[in-house]
Amino acid sequence: MEPTDRGLMAGRTVLITGSTGGIGLATAVGLAALGARLAITGRDRDRAEAAARHIEAAGTHGVDVFVADLSSQAEVRRLAHEALERLPVIDVLVNNVGGYWRSRHVTADGLERTFALNHLAPFLLTTLLLDRLKNSETARVVTVSSNVHAYGSVDFDDLQGERSYAGGRAYNQSKLANVLFTYELARRLHGSGVTATAVHPGVVSTSFGAEDPARLQHLLLPFVRPFMKSPARGASTSIYAASAPELRTVTGRYFANSKPKRSSKRSHDLAAADRLWHTSADLVGLT
Repeated sequence: MEPTDRGLMAGRTVLITGSTGGIGLATAVGLAALGARLAITGRDRDRAEAAARHIEAAGTHGVDVFVADLSSQAEVRRLAHEALERLPVIDVLVNNVGGYWRSRHVTADGLERTFALNHLAPFLLTTLLLDRLKNSETARVVTVSSNVHAYGSVDFDDLQGERSYAGGRAYNQSKLANVLFTYELARRLHGSGVTATAVHPGVVSTSFGAEDPARLQHLLLPFVRPFMKSPARGASTSIYAASAPELRTVTGRYFANSKPKRSSKRSHDLAAADRLWHTSADLVGLT
């Protein structure tokens, strides 16, 4: 960040999900340093309030804290309701929350947790906040995906991994869903003043996946951690997508290392994106 960047986000309100640690917290700190008003979410109130104090130390005041487990649709809806009550304006929504589980877990809604948290949560939250975003003069939706989306495919016949489950396959599918969702959202919001972009943060050293790590991850992590990005470096692309003046009207793009990058061929499948949108709407009760 250059000294002249301070104040770049002054007067802008940013809501970041999954922002009590790792990339999400680093994104919040970076945007706070640019003058943004921050709203953050986390599952644990103590951690969320500690994160808020950390963000305030970066130069902002009055961080709004929301506590919710976004794998639950009821919690997503409650978060949206509380955000609409407490945030008169939402200029940027950063869909950062995500997770990885080696074994199959089922949410309170009876859905596979990886798909529910990584895709359905941002899909539902974004949809519920769209009218508030549209009220901003220029608003942005930034969704954190991953380069592993290129290895994913959306199995519409087994979205929940009931027939066959593998943690990596479920995660890759969810990250492809993030990009498909972003592109479809951009198409549906064309001309609205709201842009939608997806970002790849890189391989970052965080506690990601620690709840249920893959065996290979557990074995290799001590050796590869020195080569991973810091959370601050990993957050740089999210910060860029949320704040860069030159991206004011840029939509339907995928960024890595703060530069536009061509995403996978599957991510540009218009029929799959439309089908995923309608399927997701059914699964979260928006139809």
